[in-house]
Amino acid sequence: MAEANAPSLPPSKEDPQLSPLERRNSLEKHLQTRPDPQDLKHRNILLDTNAAPSLQAAALDLKRQQATDSLRKGLEKRPERGDLVERNILPDSNAAPGIVGQQKELEMHMRADSLEQKLQRRPTLDKLVQEGILEEGEGAIKDD
Repeated sequence: MAEANAPSLPPSKEDPQLSPLERRNSLEKHLQTRPDPQDLKHRNILLDTNAAPSLQAAALDLKRQQATDSLRKGLEKRPERGDLVERNILPDSNAAPGIVGQQKELEMHMRADSLEQKLQRRPTLDKLVQEGILEEGEGAIKDD
């Protein structure tokens, strides 16, 4: 008897007890909000082709095979890593790509430090004259 007092729920979409009028109204509502074919083509849901439906799958397979062949040919012509390193296109490093920039920066700082040390150990002009490497006044900078 508790079921007699239970509120009646609206029939669900899967409920086979929908009246023909309710089904028709539901169908009309869905058809009004249906996207147009051009929108479906832009969203890659429908194929944008004039071919017969029976040929569309074959045409799609052919396009995929052409793309695969093109990619394979491109990869076959791809130069080896060693060639790219020789031409200074790729860095000569086995470091992870994420730290290559830091590695280059470190190498640059190391070169700068080395150059600075060599400049500090460089002999003076007087010492070069004493050792007979330069003549007196030869290494002087002239102002114009």
